Amino acid sequence: MTAGEQEAARLAAVRRYNVLDTPPDGAFDRIAALAARVFDVPVAAVTIVDVDRIWFKAAHGLDGVREIGREPGLCASAVHQDGALVIPDTLLDAVARGNPLVAGPMGIRFYAAAPLVTSEGHRLGTVNICDTKPRSISSEDVGLLSELAGIVMDELELRLSALQAVRHERERAAAQRQLAEAERAGRLRAEKDAESIAAFASTLQRALLPPTLPTVPGLELACHYHTASAHNVGGDFYDVFPLPDERWAFFLGDVCGKGPEAAALTSLVRHTLRVAAQHTGDPVAVLEVLNTALLENVTAGSRFCTAVFGTLAAEPRGGFLVRLATGGHPPAYHLRPAAPGTGTTTRVEAVRPQDGMLVGAFPQAHFAETDLRLAPGETLLLYTDGLPELRTGPDTWLGWDGLQEFLAVRPAAGATQLVRETIDLLDTRTIEGAEDDVALLAMSVPSTSHDHGRVGPPSSDATAVAASTHARSDEP
Repeated sequence: MTAGEQEAARLAAVRRYNVLDTPPDGAFDRIAALAARVFDVPVAAVTIVDVDRIWFKAAHGLDGVREIGREPGLCASAVHQDGALVIPDTLLDAVARGNPLVAGPMGIRFYAAAPLVTSEGHRLGTVNICDTKPRSISSEDVGLLSELAGIVMDELELRLSALQAVRHERERAAAQRQLAEAERAGRLRAEKDAESIAAFASTLQRALLPPTLPTVPGLELACHYHTASAHNVGGDFYDVFPLPDERWAFFLGDVCGKGPEAAALTSLVRHTLRVAAQHTGDPVAVLEVLNTALLENVTAGSRFCTAVFGTLAAEPRGGFLVRLATGGHPPAYHLRPAAPGTGTTTRVEAVRPQDGMLVGAFPQAHFAETDLRLAPGETLLLYTDGLPELRTGPDTWLGWDGLQEFLAVRPAAGATQLVRETIDLLDTRTIEGAEDDVALLAMSVPSTSHDHGRVGPPSSDATAVAASTHARSDEP
């Protein structure tokens, strides 16, 4: 390494210890005072050699002196040799005689210095002693001066370790703050994204459901849609709409899967059922049209659905004739007043047409149909499979038996009340809420002609009940 490279490395070490221009330090002041007393000299100092100056970290006997020029310099010479530098008479030394402390008012005649040497061998400065008269010191004195320089170096190392610890702690704290800020920003972004997704899902879900149920003279209608997740669009659907020949059509079903693909398929299913119902009065034929549409639509892929499709025709004596076709869907329930002495409020009958296959799964799918009369004081309930799959305990589910037991103690008539009590079941008797979406569509015939129902839209938060008759509207 050249002399210039060595000096550059030494100055880098001076900067690393970060001692230049720091306030007075009691430890270094005591070392300077101790050196003056031990060697019986008027001046002692701890110095650091900078680029163009000698800076005094501690000085005894040099009041008001904080630094002097480096050239010509006593300390500058000391840091360029391996051991201690001793000048018995400065006037006899070619370099020392030009130093301001020698040539100036101080009149320094004796100088001895031991270098401050780092573990890497860099000489930062000196511990030096000065006298105003020539003198000599023994080798033991030189060794003692070197010991004092070692103590100064130990103090500098401790100070450097403390500075590094503080620096590392600040860096760690800054890194933690940055990490916390990044986590906070990420959390806010995630919350914002979740809100956007939830809003999008809610809007899309509402678009897949009728905004309100129609008014069907002589019939009370109620509906409900419970979403298991605010962030994922479900595939459950229902609708009620008029047919050209004074009849009414209704359907309820469940598309396989969730998310945008299920939403797209749900839209296709609803549109196909509505259009097909305008061209044929046969519920089975309507499901056959839907089956063909799903199989031929390449965007549907291998997706299928379950569905119940039916028609309502008012009877002159009151009530409705219901024709019901099913494609792989759970049974509807027909609720009628129980006979006296049976020990139950309502007789619950499963409406289960035989051999109804999934819609959109097989080209030659067979769909079953049945007829029933919905008389005054009776209710028909349609639902999706999320209802019997409600978890009511750690290892228990509502199931088909539990659902029938629930319905058996409800009044036989009153679609609105039945749906509201089913909503309460969803909200209070499950351990974690419904794990799947639940769609409900109930229809009932009032027991007397003066019974009335209500009209209202399904809510985006899946808690509204909509019901209707021909008479009045009082749903909030």
